[in-house]
Amino acid sequence: MNDAAALIEQYYEKGWTDGLPVVPPDEDSVGAMLRAGGLSGEEVLGEIPDRHTKVTADKVAINAVLAGCRPEYMPVVVAAVKGICHPDYCYHGAATSTGGAAVTMLVNGPIASAIGINAGENLLGPGFRANATIGRAVRLIMMNAINTRPGKLDRSTIGSPGKFTQCFAENEAESPWTPFHVERGFQPGDSTVTVFASEGSIQVYNQLSNTAEQLLLPFADVMGNLGSMNIAGQAQLIVIFGGEHCVTLRKSGWSKARIREYLYEKSKRKVSEIKAAGRLTGPVKPGDDSKWRHPVPSPDDILVVAAGGSAGSFSAVLMGWGSAKHSRAVTTAIPTV
Repeated sequence: MNDAAALIEQYYEKGWTDGLPVVPPDEDSVGAMLRAGGLSGEEVLGEIPDRHTKVTADKVAINAVLAGCRPEYMPVVVAAVKGICHPDYCYHGAATSTGGAAVTMLVNGPIASAIGINAGENLLGPGFRANATIGRAVRLIMMNAINTRPGKLDRSTIGSPGKFTQCFAENEAESPWTPFHVERGFQPGDSTVTVFASEGSIQVYNQLSNTAEQLLLPFADVMGNLGSMNIAGQAQLIVIFGGEHCVTLRKSGWSKARIREYLYEKSKRKVSEIKAAGRLTGPVKPGDDSKWRHPVPSPDDILVVAAGGSAGSFSAVLMGWGSAKHSRAVTTAIPTV
């Protein structure tokens, strides 16, 4: 067994991997990560008060190497770490919950194309180093620097493949709308990463619809499903529109605001249905049949993103974790180093 293979086995024994082989770090590779981020090793990048844990730059750099990141990915990893440490993200709840939230990372701005983050075909799947390793680095940091390990401080009942990695970019070049990060107050030339605690992704297929109203009804049905956290907790959610669906919405002249309003209205469910399914407490009362509940608190909590391949009538909904009070999407600027 060569030295690298022996080290990998040692990391398995120590519990430092996510179940896949890792890249053994050394002084040079960790130093390259720190320089790429413009960081000193002991610099504190974030804190998780509930865990009494500070996340330092050297730990982030080590885990980025373990994940297989290139040094130029380091600023994105750093921004994502700052995002999950933000109070609005509610790290402890999302990471510890039996609900098993994945950290979804949406990258916007020039850095996405500069370092090769996939915004097109198979963007939630394998085959793209930047997507795979940036998301993986954040998960390894969660495990090795914040002790979020399965069966210990990660109590997920089922889990999700997104917990290995779930990182992608918005397809700003093909989008019919204002880029996501610009909607959130940044400039088009800024680079950002948005972190979002997600139950997982649900693919939406609609091939025959040629109007926005028809196209969006299956999305509303997915959003309002009785088994989701959203229908009871009203967390935010992300809707990813693939290329063909973007074309239909562009031809229909629908803005993001109109899409959000329509989905908000069409995804509501009767309180009587939700109680009958055991998702809200108490018996079904006569008035419950005329009361409605939405899967999000307001239309603005439906986060609309254009991404995915140009061919195929497929899109996706990423359901939220927890409730509107527990976790919010956090967008962090990625500095130019």
